[in-house]
Amino acid sequence: MRPASGLAARLGLPVRDLDLLGQALVHSSYLHEHPGLVAAHNERLEFLGDAVVNLVVSEALYTRHPGDDEGTLSARRAAIVSTAGLARLAGRIELGAWLLLGAGESRRGGRLRPSLLASGFEALAGALYLDLGYEATRDWLVGLARPEIEADLPLGTLKSPKSQLQEYTQQRLGQRPVYRIVTVSGPDHARLFRIEVLVEDEVVGVGEGPSRRTAETAAAASALAALAGRDRDRP
Repeated sequence: MRPASGLAARLGLPVRDLDLLGQALVHSSYLHEHPGLVAAHNERLEFLGDAVVNLVVSEALYTRHPGDDEGTLSARRAAIVSTAGLARLAGRIELGAWLLLGAGESRRGGRLRPSLLASGFEALAGALYLDLGYEATRDWLVGLARPEIEADLPLGTLKSPKSQLQEYTQQRLGQRPVYRIVTVSGPDHARLFRIEVLVEDEVVGVGEGPSRRTAETAAAASALAALAGRDRDRP
């Protein structure tokens, strides 16, 4: 079974253009290794799907949370459309199993990498939008993300690790954390960033990821855990 056919069956949607859906599953590493097997990778569909997902989630949150102001709605949306949030949605449909990855990317655990799953999910949303239209894509997305859309979580729990760390350091120390690139390795289509975050010239967290933003987020999460541990240990 072709990946597109298998995913269409998994989604239970009346997909008409399997070639378009198939393109949404092609990572650039696969095209790089197999230029004669596929015509294009999924990055153009990812660009379109990013806009589709943001509009659908914004509309759903606006309707579901009529008492929220703009800032709270923005925080709720950011939590859902973040790399981690979209990777969670991708996991619900087992998207990683259907992605076409290069051999190297697959060996490095690409099918489980949040950034790759998130970009693949956006490409999928873009393909479904072009094939089925906005309403069908909206209904599918809202159904998939219903737990996050309907959740009434406190605003503080919705903020990204970077935002939480910045608030922590500004409130306690009156300064912002500093992010520093330690290394950048790997080929162009499979970069790996390693980043440190410093507070008062001390390294308090380290993170890795396929993009600078993802690595900074991981470093901030590491720093928050370390700083929380210090707070607990203080008498």
